[in-house]
Amino acid sequence: MRFAAVVVAFAAALSAAVPVCAQTPSRIRGTIVAVDATTMALKSRDGRDLTLKLADNLGVAVAKAARFEDIKEGDYVGSATRKNANGDAVALEVHYIAPTVAPGQVAWDLEPGTQMTNANVASKVVGTSDRQLVLKYPDGEQKIVVPAGVPIVRTVAGTRADLVPGEYVFVAAQTAPDGTITAHRIQVSKDGVRPPQ
Repeated sequence: MRFAAVVVAFAAALSAAVPVCAQTPSRIRGTIVAVDATTMALKSRDGRDLTLKLADNLGVAVAKAARFEDIKEGDYVGSATRKNANGDAVALEVHYIAPTVAPGQVAWDLEPGTQMTNANVASKVVGTSDRQLVLKYPDGEQKIVVPAGVPIVRTVAGTRADLVPGEYVFVAAQTAPDGTITAHRIQVSKDGVRPPQ
């Protein structure tokens, strides 16, 4: 009987854990429509009207503009890139990232065929027509062309008060099997500067 009780208890615990495991990570981009104490309504970049639940431990960061000239060797940055006709990786944006973010390269969903590189700056070239970064991560390195006008962004700590209608957001969320979307981290635009994408 004791063994049976243990099996039943284990099965119950496993069953209770399934909904948590079934949560799907989501990246959401869009414009805030409305915010209250527990939810945020937004118009996604693909035109959907979404309502997100705000996690109790929600983290908010505010986008601040930076300059290419300010980037130093050793800085830890991320860059979404796409290939040009020559096969070069061309930056769509460059942003500073926290040391807790894993280094490396992954496929990205900013545009079809884009990838994200998170790495330390090994070197850079500053020129009027040929700005480049060499980003080094544990398994290799990536040379990235950074055209003039490409957004370069830092984020600073924000609060829920920064989430106001009309601002653009990049949201790290979890989507439950029932379709409920819970926002855990939100990066929000300010003074016309959009968050990293």
